Amino acid sequence: MASCLGLYIEDHIIKYAKVSKDNDIIKIDSFGIKFYDKLEEAINQVIAETYSYKTPISINTTNENYNYFYVFNLLNKKDVRSYIKTEFESVCYENDQNVDTFETRYVLVDDLNDKEKIKAIHISENKGELARKIDMLSKYKLSSVTPLAFDLSNLLEIKNIKENDNIAIVNIEDTTTITTIVNQKIYDIIKIDDGVDTILNKINLKENSYSKAYEICKNSTIYTNEGKELQYEENAYLDDIMPTLYNIVGQVRKVLLDSLNKVEKIYITGTAAVINNIDIYFQEYLEDIKCEILRPYFIHAIGTEINIKDYIEVNSAIALALQGLGEGIKGINFRKDNVSDKLPSWLTIEIGGSGANSVKTNELLEKLNFKFDFKDALTVIEKNLIRSTVGILLIIITYGIFSSVLTSQIQGKREETQEASRYLQTQISLINNDKTDVDIKATKYSELLANLEEQSKTNSENKRLKYAIPTLLNKIMYSIPVNVQLLSIENTSDDKIRIVAQSDRQEQIGLFTAKLRNDVILKNVVTDSSVQLSGVVKVTIEGELP
Repeated sequence: MASCLGLYIEDHIIKYAKVSKDNDIIKIDSFGIKFYDKLEEAINQVIAETYSYKTPISINTTNENYNYFYVFNLLNKKDVRSYIKTEFESVCYENDQNVDTFETRYVLVDDLNDKEKIKAIHISENKGELARKIDMLSKYKLSSVTPLAFDLSNLLEIKNIKENDNIAIVNIEDTTTITTIVNQKIYDIIKIDDGVDTILNKINLKENSYSKAYEICKNSTIYTNEGKELQYEENAYLDDIMPTLYNIVGQVRKVLLDSLNKVEKIYITGTAAVINNIDIYFQEYLEDIKCEILRPYFIHAIGTEINIKDYIEVNSAIALALQGLGEGIKGINFRKDNVSDKLPSWLTIEIGGSGANSVKTNELLEKLNFKFDFKDALTVIEKNLIRSTVGILLIIITYGIFSSVLTSQIQGKREETQEASRYLQTQISLINNDKTDVDIKATKYSELLANLEEQSKTNSENKRLKYAIPTLLNKIMYSIPVNVQLLSIENTSDDKIRIVAQSDRQEQIGLFTAKLRNDVILKNVVTDSSVQLSGVVKVTIEGELP
């Protein structure tokens, strides 16, 4: 039974899951979450607790970047690779970055908007950060380092998703990623800077404990229209949670509205998925798109002894472990194989020495059709002769292997050169014949894109205003001082808001106005001269929706 330990590593937190697989049966042997101050010590503890000293380990990349390049589908593999490399060098030049500081991988998918092209999802990772992680696990069996945004699809049974049912996975960890799956294949990955790290940092400033901040998030229930009975005292940390979630759901909505591929369903995962009602909160803002928490597809077969929510907490680690077990997309592993990883096991021998090494030598000799009778004790000369013979055979085998590889590469290069020459001639002819058609298509596409952008802007603005007022009232509810009474709230025009308030204490009016301004509940906050009648101060406050 194959097994793999998935380690999802972020600042202050490690999620881990040891997963085993026997044919189609998947089992989670152990899992959990650990908060740390020293990363290497925490990793050693996890490996000791899960007894994974010799178990393959799969970890995530850190702060990887995504770019998209579009290539003509008639190019051969070598030309595609060369074109993508050139395009990435241009991106680095524009951003004043050194291309040699990045390790890169890419995945090719069909371009749904142009059948004559393919789309390359290009991933780049800082070599220094990558080397640091690999070195930290050098004494263990590190098998893969992959981007989590790709691995999360391992938690779904892609083959059971209908080809026309487009879905998105919203992973809210330190940062947020939106992985769009179209026609059963990953088509887009968008990164959003806002994430649960912002929430945990705010709560940590109050509690001075990341583990306690995490538990507070896990035990919080956010405000929704279906839960109006919730009281402020029961959700004292909503002021730290809601603004970040509001920003995330707004950016997710914008990404989906701007996409030409309509998404029917969203799966929510990551650390923020432990917040109660987060799926309902997303559903209210995304309306026609079905929203639910991402659950590993095989969980139902594990049993009900453990709360499913406990598994969902470590979704990221489970996805990484499944990737290490051979699931998911190939070719995105940022760990390079060593030479010893590629050699056949029977070539890993030591000449002479212990009896165990003699057995390995005999295995090699048997493969080479040599047979010796070792019933009698060997003399020193015989031992030296055997060692010399094996050494010479190894040199011959090594030379033969490298000669064959070199000859094959030379022949391959010659064929690629000939193919490239034929391809260039064909392309020149196609370009001359199709130039007019391309110009016409480009004009139509530009017109269509302009119309879509205008419609998208109109829809986004309408939806923003639709939800802005309830959000404003929600924020005011948690910010208004006890002694301040609201007489009226009026949306005078577009983003303009006028609030009339009164209080028997002047300083409470000032405190309320300061909160509106400092918490950015309203922008450009101004007040007219206050009026005091019978000991009650009345003031009019005006501002704009953020």
